[in-house]
Amino acid sequence: MAIEVGAKLEGKVTGITHFGAFVDLADGVTGLVHISEIADHYVKDVNDHLKIDDIVTVKVINVDKDGKIGLSIKQAIDRPEGYVPPQRGDRQGRPGDRRPGGRGGFRSAPGKMSFEEKMSRFLRDSEERISSLKKNTEGKRGGRGSRRG
Repeated sequence: MAIEVGAKLEGKVTGITHFGAFVDLADGVTGLVHISEIADHYVKDVNDHLKIDDIVTVKVINVDKDGKIGLSIKQAIDRPEGYVPPQRGDRQGRPGDRRPGGRGGFRSAPGKMSFEEKMSRFLRDSEERISSLKKNTEGKRGGRGSRRG
């Protein structure tokens, strides 16, 4: 059986590593599902999503000249028309973004501020932090009479 790019196949998970999972397809042919191709969201540990001997549906995304087969679980899932997968960094509405005890940093109104407003807020915030650092470190440097000879 020839493995073709774009084909959806069923396979059995035969090995799990920190970078993905090996899936036995058919006739002893094995491919790799990279960790980034397991789910639409961030996958920290492959073991949270797959176990050895799991039966999974995969899509063949590439076949190298040397016989290595790249597979994807997330691309094998049929999506409704117009589905948009979540983008990396799409973190709106999470409590504690930027500074847990602060005013929320730049996350108060992500799409409503112009570049100039964001820049002025950044500069004001930076100046506050610098002045705070200066106040806290001036007394610790040692003044006029503390030179050692």
